[in-house]
Amino acid sequence: MTTDKTRAGELLLDVDDLAVAYGRIQALEGVCLQVHAGELVTVIGPNGAGKSTLLNALMGALPVCAGTVRFAGELLPSGAIGARVERGLALVPEQRALFGSMSVADNLALGAWRLLSEPAAQRAQALEEVYELFPRLKERRRQTASTLSGGERQMLALGRALMGRPRLLMLDEPSLGLAPLIVSEIFRIIDRLRQRGVAILLVEQNARAALRLAQRGYVLELGRVAMEGPAQALAQDPRIVEAYLGLGAHQSRLVA
Repeated sequence: MTTDKTRAGELLLDVDDLAVAYGRIQALEGVCLQVHAGELVTVIGPNGAGKSTLLNALMGALPVCAGTVRFAGELLPSGAIGARVERGLALVPEQRALFGSMSVADNLALGAWRLLSEPAAQRAQALEEVYELFPRLKERRRQTASTLSGGERQMLALGRALMGRPRLLMLDEPSLGLAPLIVSEIFRIIDRLRQRGVAILLVEQNARAALRLAQRGYVLELGRVAMEGPAQALAQDPRIVEAYLGLGAHQSRLVA
């Protein structure tokens, strides 16, 4: 599923002292974060903590005020979204950003532009891998994206990102607005991707499920990393349980 040349366990993403501001409003300050090849890392935190800002900054969609971002050992300049895609970063945004008037197949084809210089057989193989992960997309490949259900649109957004065979897949709230059964399916697919060696940086409103899937986690509060560590340890930390996991089912969803 991935063309990552970095060996499993090697440092892939290294964020050091990152700061992002919206005018005079400091959205992120002093953020340090790492993702290793083949690792699933989650970022949780309250509404307005800066989680989506972090992903957009890493993708080059927002200017960075300070700090550095290194990917596979190379320093990434500010901006240059296309260059980051070419290096193997992919972001599935919260809004999914599909082309509603285009077919499922055409949306997927747009995701393969990173492979345009590769033989056509590689793009065909990437498409088959996506259809294997998401059989519903194959069934609906001629439908326009606007006619899909919410869950199918999320699958299409994931599939389009995977068409470029990313080295790092960043997911912003993949379960937002979806029915519980569809959420479970989306999480199963994310876990399958992790098992296949895709490095994943996951921002997710369902903190309990995110910590269950991840190897490591970061807690972002007021634009700063408040806690970090193994996901299992975070899930058992009394502060995390009280603030983000809760005791009842209705408290287990963190709206981000």
